[in-house]
Amino acid sequence: MNAFLNVLGITALIALVLLTTLAGLARERRIDRELREAERERREAPPETADAAQPGTAARRPYLRSWARI
Repeated sequence: MNAFLNVLGITALIALVLLTTLAGLARERRIDRELREAERERREAPPETADAAQPGTAARRPYLRSWARI
């Protein structure tokens, strides 16, 4: 009986780890699908006006290795 409970406990832990992994993968796939759909809609939508400015990209700040460096 003790061996059965040990196997059952290990199986439950493995199932817990696999469940969280599968939930994370499903979330990643959903996010990727939403991004692809948004990109497709952006390409297919005509600009509001003929001379509409294209949105610029935001400038990224350089990474500082330490909070003390400015």
